[in-house]
Amino acid sequence: MAAVKSLQPRLISSFLGDRSIRSTQPLTHLFRFDLGRRRHVSMQLSRTFSGLTDLLFNRRNEDEVIDGKRKRLRPGNVSPRRPVPDHIIKPPYVDSLKAPGISSGLEVHDKKGIECMRASGKLAAKVREYAGTLVKPGVTTDEIDEAVHNMIIENGAYPSPLGYGDFPKSVCTSVNECICHGIPDSRPLEDGDIINIDVTVYLNGYHGDTSATFFCGNVDEKAKKLVEVTKESLDRAISICGPGVEYKKIGKIIHDLADKHKYGVVRQFVGHGVGSVFHADPVVLHFRNNEAGRMVLNQTFTIEPMLTIGSRNPVMWDDNWTVVTEDASLSAQFEHTILITKDGAEILTNC
Repeated sequence: MAAVKSLQPRLISSFLGDRSIRSTQPLTHLFRFDLGRRRHVSMQLSRTFSGLTDLLFNRRNEDEVIDGKRKRLRPGNVSPRRPVPDHIIKPPYVDSLKAPGISSGLEVHDKKGIECMRASGKLAAKVREYAGTLVKPGVTTDEIDEAVHNMIIENGAYPSPLGYGDFPKSVCTSVNECICHGIPDSRPLEDGDIINIDVTVYLNGYHGDTSATFFCGNVDEKAKKLVEVTKESLDRAISICGPGVEYKKIGKIIHDLADKHKYGVVRQFVGHGVGSVFHADPVVLHFRNNEAGRMVLNQTFTIEPMLTIGSRNPVMWDDNWTVVTEDASLSAQFEHTILITKDGAEILTNC
């Protein structure tokens, strides 16, 4: 699950709203803001977009067809928040009035921490793959959320997104042009859709975070290629990780592959450290950059590239979570939590 945006010298988590948090990296210069295009999500723009849903989904374009095939994504009805049994251990942010954020400093694990991260990562991967089997025409994203919620609870874990800030659901379901953080709702999946399912579980005090993009029914070759290249960009990025490797090499290898296929790389949403804290340093950029910092033995973080067929500029809905491409072009994402080992990197979110 990605982290984002800043106004002035601060980084704002994509799961927060406009609230200050801490980061060790100097991020003020990383993201640009075009004053003439206020609706763009950027590292320097508030998440409040008054009337944006009305702008995007008025009567003129509510049934707009994209690429002669699919309709522009529209908000559905969101069901009430699902309960969690009292015996399930919850992350501190669920019952705290304080806004969570990106914690300063790397989380480097001891042997016990590594084993806990392996357990949470393995469960997150199993939930992700199970959720993927539910992707069929006619199934609603709310039904996927219910199934994910129940599976996580049955395994003694807590669905990390639920109650993170004001996020109302247990999983993110991002369909077609949705870049990330789609809220599960009443919209049925349609033949030809692609959907990213982003799962994070909190098990024994540690978060495991992962996502994958799945095909719904008969998906055209254009969409398939985007998904395949996005997955390849993640695999290539993980392959170069290891102790002492510069984080910036991740962005270069992803960006180079995207350029080869003429895809956009979304810049406003980043990978992040993950462990006993949901979002922590390091901030992992998926595009070419010159940021300092090197990987450390026994640290854990996510890599989660988001590639687009068309515009890479994101627009946020009035729900303050759902982020879509401004031109309604398709977007795909994949994510793993990795552990830096003496031999390179171990993927913790494989089944």
